Amino acid sequence: MNREMRRLQAKEEERAKKRRQQGPAPRRKRASAQQFIREVRQEMKKVAWPTHRELTTFTVVVLITTTTLTGLTFGLDWVLRQAFLKVLGT
Repeated sequence: MNREMRRLQAKEEERAKKRRQQGPAPRRKRASAQQFIREVRQEMKKVAWPTHRELTTFTVVVLITTTTLTGLTFGLDWVLRQAFLKVLGT
């Protein structure tokens, strides 16, 4: 272990020792359900929602990609199964 790592480890041990001496962290009061909903609405207003056209484009891309990968997986599985059966002579 080099000197730098030893120094970092010593600092971390000091921090841990101080935290143990301070005791457990004080518990925070829970927010009410109304406040939670209010904060969720505020955060949702900040979200950059896609336009209808973007949503349609993304959906089409996902469907095409999923179909293509499913077809490739099926084809590869079929080819390998046929090769395996041919090797075994069944």
